[in-house]
Amino acid sequence: MAKNMGVAVAAALSELNVEKAVNALLKWRDSQSQAQKPQLLEQDEFLYLIVSLKKIPQKARVNPIKVPLPHPIIDDPAELCLFIDDRSKSGITKDAASKKIKSENIPINKVIKLSKLKTDYKPFEAKRKLCDSYDMFFADKRIIPLLPRLLGKQFFKKKKIPVPVDLKHNNWKEQIHNACSSAMLFLGSGTCCVVKVAKLSLEKKEIVENVIAAINGIAERVPSKWGNIRSFHLKLLDSLALPLFQAMPDLRLKILADADHHTSSKEVKQEVEEEEVDTSHQKTKKKKKNKGRIHDVQYMDDQEHINDSNPEADRKHEINANISTKKKKTALKKLCPIDIKVKDKKKKKSLAA
Repeated sequence: MAKNMGVAVAAALSELNVEKAVNALLKWRDSQSQAQKPQLLEQDEFLYLIVSLKKIPQKARVNPIKVPLPHPIIDDPAELCLFIDDRSKSGITKDAASKKIKSENIPINKVIKLSKLKTDYKPFEAKRKLCDSYDMFFADKRIIPLLPRLLGKQFFKKKKIPVPVDLKHNNWKEQIHNACSSAMLFLGSGTCCVVKVAKLSLEKKEIVENVIAAINGIAERVPSKWGNIRSFHLKLLDSLALPLFQAMPDLRLKILADADHHTSSKEVKQEVEEEEVDTSHQKTKKKKKNKGRIHDVQYMDDQEHINDSNPEADRKHEINANISTKKKKTALKKLCPIDIKVKDKKKKKSLAA
């Protein structure tokens, strides 16, 4: 199934489509350069391939995936830097590494020890200068987990993360040459990745070959290969992204979505019916309760009418009323002499004054 998918995509990704996209971007660049002011230093621009995936990778990789290209992006006189492990267990010193680089003509301009990286490159400005002064960085495979904390965010923003090199083997030159002649794919925690594919100083045929090789190499290295790729777009730094490949929508997902929609509608109907039944039961219960209360009230009213009709109840009510009036009169009699005494005292005081 994957082979058939790859063949179909290869047929859809023809060289003519890639050539059309490259020609359009070059024409746009020429029109922009005529409108802008001329610069003192010519900057070599790059072509970028935007890869969008259908699913997010399960594990985000810090180390890049090497995608081989027929024409290298980095020039031969490029500035390269190597970080080595100078701890006691590593068994490599700076003098031994520099001697091997000179004897084998390895294109590395500077060797930096891990201890020096910890002490001399602590400030932010030192890290920024280090990042800008070299085109590519390499590091011993054993110190790769320590570098993100030591290098800082600047290396990650400019996609200059050191490429791991196994310094235990003797093929240093071969490893560095392969890394320089390949594109770096960084699979992060999202579905979109950007890869440098070619530089504009190359010829048109070489750019097209690099783009096709990068697309095929990325499709082979990505998890689940072509089945996980949604689209490929080609662009310059400030230009629009031109589409090269767009995957068809998966019909199975649509069918499943429709089935889920039907099932959900049935469930909603059932829930509505159940709610209606519950509300009807609650209404009947309320009516029953109200009926009982009304019956009780009517029964109490009936009792009151019965009590009113009884002569004995009337006599008891009159006796209670007489008792209450007698109690009030006795209370008033007790209060009257107290008030008279208070008034007499006040008069005596006023006369004495």
